[in-house]
Amino acid sequence: MRKVNFKNRSWNISGNLHLPDNFDKTQLYPAIVCVHPGSSVKEQTAGLYAEKLAQRGFLALAHDASFQGGSGGEPRYLEDPATRVEDIRCAVDYLTTLDFVDKNRIGLLGICAGGGYAANAAMTERRIKAVATVVGTNASRAFRELNFLDTLEAVSAQRTAEANGAEPMITNWTPNSAEEAMQAGINEFDMLEAINYYRTPRGEFPTSNNKLLFTSMANLITFDAFHLAEFLLTQPLLVIVGDKVGAFGSYRDGFDLYNKAASSSKKIHIVKGASHYDLYDKRKATAEALEKLVPFFQENLF
Repeated sequence: MRKVNFKNRSWNISGNLHLPDNFDKTQLYPAIVCVHPGSSVKEQTAGLYAEKLAQRGFLALAHDASFQGGSGGEPRYLEDPATRVEDIRCAVDYLTTLDFVDKNRIGLLGICAGGGYAANAAMTERRIKAVATVVGTNASRAFRELNFLDTLEAVSAQRTAEANGAEPMITNWTPNSAEEAMQAGINEFDMLEAINYYRTPRGEFPTSNNKLLFTSMANLITFDAFHLAEFLLTQPLLVIVGDKVGAFGSYRDGFDLYNKAASSSKKIHIVKGASHYDLYDKRKATAEALEKLVPFFQENLF
C-alpha cells in the first residue's frame, strides 16, 4: 500500500493506494475507487474492500472525504454531498495520471452513504466504466424521514448564531457507546451495530472521531443521491444488500437504486443473514460480497 495525496480544489485529499501482489509498474492495471461511508475513513471498511480487491489483481484507491480524516478542507467535519461526489471525480483524475493505470478501465465501489455518492458520481463521470454498491444508502432519504423541517429550522438558527460570533456546533454521528444510546432511549438495531463497529476496537480508527458539523444537515437533507439515475446511470451496476433489515434503510435503497438505474446490465445480490454492518467487516458476509464484486469488475474492467 502507498500513501498518496491528490487535490480537490485547493486542498489535499489523503488516500491509500492498494497495489496488486507482484505489482509491476511497467504493466497496465484496472483501478477501482473505494468510497467510505459517512463518519468513516479510508482505513475502515473502504480500506478492507480495497485491500481484498488488490489481492485479486486490481489497483484500488481508498480516500478520506474532504474536511474529514487525513484530508484537508475547511470547515472541519463538514459532510457535503456535492463535495463528496467531487472527491470521487478528483480520485479518478488522480488515477489517470498514473502510468500503470489503464485509463479506460476504472471502476467505482461505494459502501453505505459512499454507495449513494458513488452512484451519483457515476451518472456524470463517464470515465467510470462500472459501479458497485455494498449496503449503499441514499442519505437524503434517511434524513428526510426524520423531523426534517425542525432540523432545518435548527440549522438556520445555528447559522445565524455562528454568523454573529458563536462557535460552530459539532455533534456526533452516533452515541459514543451502547450505554449512552440506551440512556438516551435509543435501541434501534442498525444504530447499535454502528456503535459496535465505529466506537469499539472492532472497527474504530483515531481519525474516525464521530464528529459532524451540525449545519451539514441542510446539505444532507436536500441531496438525493439517486436523482436522474433512470436517465444517467447507464454503466454496469452491481448492488449488494443484506437481508437483516434495520432503520438505516440500505435494503430498501438498494432496490430503489437497482430499479431506477438505466443500466442495461445490472444485478442485485442479497447476502442472506447479513446486517448492514456485517457487510462492513464480518468475514463471511464480506467474503460473499467479494465473490460477486470480483467477477463483476473482472467482467467489466478486464
